[in-house]
Amino acid sequence: MMERTLLLVDDEENITASLVRLLRRDGYTILRANSGQDGLGLLAQHEVGVIISDQRMPGMTGVEFLGQVKELYPDTVRIVLSGYTELNSVTDAINRGAVYKFLTKPWEDDLLRANVGEAFHRYEMKMENARLNREIREANEKLQHANRELEERVEEKTGEVIRNLNVLQISQGVLEHLPVAVIGIGEDGMIAVANQMAHRLFGAGGQALLGEAANEVIPPELLSGISICGRSGQEGRRLRLADGRELSCWCNATGEFSRSKGMILTCIPEQPATLRDDASSPEWKE
Repeated sequence: MMERTLLLVDDEENITASLVRLLRRDGYTILRANSGQDGLGLLAQHEVGVIISDQRMPGMTGVEFLGQVKELYPDTVRIVLSGYTELNSVTDAINRGAVYKFLTKPWEDDLLRANVGEAFHRYEMKMENARLNREIREANEKLQHANRELEERVEEKTGEVIRNLNVLQISQGVLEHLPVAVIGIGEDGMIAVANQMAHRLFGAGGQALLGEAANEVIPPELLSGISICGRSGQEGRRLRLADGRELSCWCNATGEFSRSKGMILTCIPEQPATLRDDASSPEWKE
């Protein structure tokens, strides 16, 4: 619980002394001033929650003093303790909010103590609300900052994805128009990549190759070379399919530049005469 500091302002010292004797039992830290000017000086040095001021004082009335206090320290709870005849001069200050409550002299001890306790409760509620509002503002500022950072990261990632997609589309376009057949076979034996030439060479009757098991669509004489490729890395072979077509084929194991494990099969249709006469044609190496 925060410290409860009470400021008493009255030019009659016997009044402030009596109030100190009465209110000390409630555990307040009590400051005393005998004029409004002295009261402003104490407020500049201490955090005060509740102020009790007399109205009729030399140099500065209680209403004038509390009016300045309202401008300088608006969170304080301000009480006028004065004779009943002073009520009319205090009414306007009450209406303007410069004064929270008017209490009369002579006072009733229990009633005065209850009003001072209520005034501190009011002050502490205002302070708690202000603290909560600060925390909410700070939390909102942090949330806005986090949202801005998230938006920037999303924008950056979106740009990266778009760039990668453009590269992928260009790569796919290049792959599709290559005059060679390219087939990518995953570690599970399924075909993951196949360009147009691959479909023309191995897609019998317009059969799609993507998602098919390699051993169901690729000629067995070609698949036999893939197992050799898996043992020895990049290899080449010139072969004749069962239907009489002749191909020059290469096989590469993937994983050197990515985490994917599988095979890339590249095939070029050849004319038989070329294959017979070209001594540099590739051969499988076992």
